[in-house]
Amino acid sequence: MLAIFAFTAPAIAQQLPIPVADALQRAQIPVSATGIYVREVGAGPVLLASNETTPLNPASTMKLVTSDAALELLGPAFTWKTQAYATGTQAGDVLRGDLYIKGSGDPKLVLENFWLFLRRIRARGIREIRGDLVLDRSAFEETPYDPAQFDGDPMKPYNVGPDALLLNYKALAFRFTPDEARGVVGVTMDPPLAAYPVTAPRLSKGECGDWHVRLHPAIDTWGARFAGTYSASCGEKVWYVHPYQMTHTQYFHLAFRRLWADLGGTLKGDVKSGTVPESARLVAQWDSPALAEVIRDINKYSNNVMARQLLLTIAANELNLPANAERGAAVLRTWLRNKGIDAPELNVENGSGLSRTERISPLTMGRMLEAAFESPVMPEFMASLPLAGLDGTMRMRLVNQTVAGKAHIKTGLLNEVRNIAGYVQATSGKRYVVVFMINHPNSLQGQEAQDALLQWVYERG
Repeated sequence: MLAIFAFTAPAIAQQLPIPVADALQRAQIPVSATGIYVREVGAGPVLLASNETTPLNPASTMKLVTSDAALELLGPAFTWKTQAYATGTQAGDVLRGDLYIKGSGDPKLVLENFWLFLRRIRARGIREIRGDLVLDRSAFEETPYDPAQFDGDPMKPYNVGPDALLLNYKALAFRFTPDEARGVVGVTMDPPLAAYPVTAPRLSKGECGDWHVRLHPAIDTWGARFAGTYSASCGEKVWYVHPYQMTHTQYFHLAFRRLWADLGGTLKGDVKSGTVPESARLVAQWDSPALAEVIRDINKYSNNVMARQLLLTIAANELNLPANAERGAAVLRTWLRNKGIDAPELNVENGSGLSRTERISPLTMGRMLEAAFESPVMPEFMASLPLAGLDGTMRMRLVNQTVAGKAHIKTGLLNEVRNIAGYVQATSGKRYVVVFMINHPNSLQGQEAQDALLQWVYERG
């Protein structure tokens, strides 16, 4: 049943705002395939509600639940710690023992941060490691993960699975540069990996088109081979790839050996998984950026891999057990319940929204956003949301509308799913929670209706 509730009692049932209804009609999206909830923050009146209790796929708006829970449970100053331990003895710059690296799930252990971490180890006088490099990823439970499960494309970087020692998002960036004078294609790779050959594609002519497909890539532990062609008309391009045929350990191994060698170090032993023994001594520690900064990447740019890491981090810290997605979901449900938000429809698969099974109702999302606005960490949470017309996933939307710069909105987009959720500050000075979910085959055409609602709330709220 569709209703709008006016500012004064009794509530008066009305129709959807005309611009919104017209846009849905043009997109051939029935109202029954949508869910809307608009309410003034601070226990104000409900301005608009439609199918608000219907469980819907949230897509990336699910990141709002995960990130708000993290801010409140872990605190905005929370940091992930990556630690290096040593066993055995050190004689001069030679470690006659094993070097252990223990992760806590840092979602932003990118290449430059990892290099700085290795420099700290070198600064402790260690150059040659006579033993093994042992990776302690026990903070997260080791569970089977299929990178092709979501959409059948395991090479997509967003399909990288969680890992307590996730390095550089476990991604490879290949830069292709055509050299017509020499008739070849130059290929460089980032991060550089030890003993990892790259076979370039053949240079071709013609239109660029779907250049990824023409590369005919084979990327595994032994190297990257591009048996196809690359057109000169493509110019220079970068392709980000998930090397899914490598394990997290293998990826870490190859990156470590190359960077360690670049720093003048050597590793005599192998790289394997294990846990830090009690007798090991701490050598160096790397602290990630603060959580308040990390969730800006997660929400403004909708980083699915980082959101997965965050859900498991919440579970590991709240339960003091090796984390998995089920434990993370249980923590989110308990957190909502403790805030007085009963969400029987909530289904959390991975906390990122990159899921076909996750569900939440517009009402639950709206109530969570209302509570978030009253939270002490509201400024950090608000600052993580894309600002309409200015940045993040909303930078190209509503640019020429008066609501631009007045709406903090998280977007969510999947096949047959298009959602928005966040806050709008109206011309009246009042602020509104706005949730608009569309689950329908024509959802891609639903942006006009959602933008119309944001503008309408800004003008009429």
